[in-house]
Amino acid sequence: MSAPSAVPRRVLLGATACVSLLGLNRLLAACSGPSAGAGAAPGPAAAPAAPAADSYRLRPFTPGSAPGAAPPRQPVPVRSEAALTLDLPGKKIALTLDDGPHPTYTPQVLKLLRKHKVPGTFFVIGENAHAHPDLVRAIADEGHLVANHSWSHPQLDTLSTKRVRRELGDTSDLIQDILGAPPGLARAPYGAWDKDALTVCAELGMEPLGWSVDTNDWARPGTSKITASVLDGAHSGAIVLTHDGGGDRSQTVTALGQVLPKLLDRGYELVLPV
Repeated sequence: MSAPSAVPRRVLLGATACVSLLGLNRLLAACSGPSAGAGAAPGPAAAPAAPAADSYRLRPFTPGSAPGAAPPRQPVPVRSEAALTLDLPGKKIALTLDDGPHPTYTPQVLKLLRKHKVPGTFFVIGENAHAHPDLVRAIADEGHLVANHSWSHPQLDTLSTKRVRRELGDTSDLIQDILGAPPGLARAPYGAWDKDALTVCAELGMEPLGWSVDTNDWARPGTSKITASVLDGAHSGAIVLTHDGGGDRSQTVTALGQVLPKLLDRGYELVLPV
């Protein structure tokens, strides 16, 4: 069982924005910046108080700043596709959660992760993060990773490059405003990357991340099926896709309560994918 890093939470988040995905070479001098207040500028459109439940859920594809300023983004190499597994030795698994933060289910997930002393990676929707900046801070403060899942959950490979840049860029800007550092990871809604979107992702200093274990929990198939999908699909280097937002995620929360101790009993170590 591995506890989240003892490194200060905001430093950990800032460092992940400055390193390549799965590289193992940690940053020696972590990027840092002051945390801004909750009043971040809206994204591509005026941010609603809260998006309608399940309004954007579709079946995923299987696949030198002045003092006080935030650190600049460092571009990374353009990838040909998103990483689907961890390039780490041993029985390592990364738990990822999409579509939050959600005022009901994200705190429940955080409580489970705290109980089992394991980290998670939260791919947040910009409009949800704008509505709930306190939850974004809570995620980071507890040692978990905050990552980019676009502003409004569109299918990126159907958009113009300009719109992709707004979807990803505005979300990164908001995360930076809230936490003092931009995210270093991004996940396309539905896993739908194309060359242009991957290029924008790299220019914004983010590595694209997919998954190798899909729980299909977005469809609420039942707690037992979600649990079985993780336990049956678990493997060294697995990246597990679950959701803490986008609708009723009570089945996911219950399933995670069953899955986490069993994975740990099987000798898996839950890690952050950086």
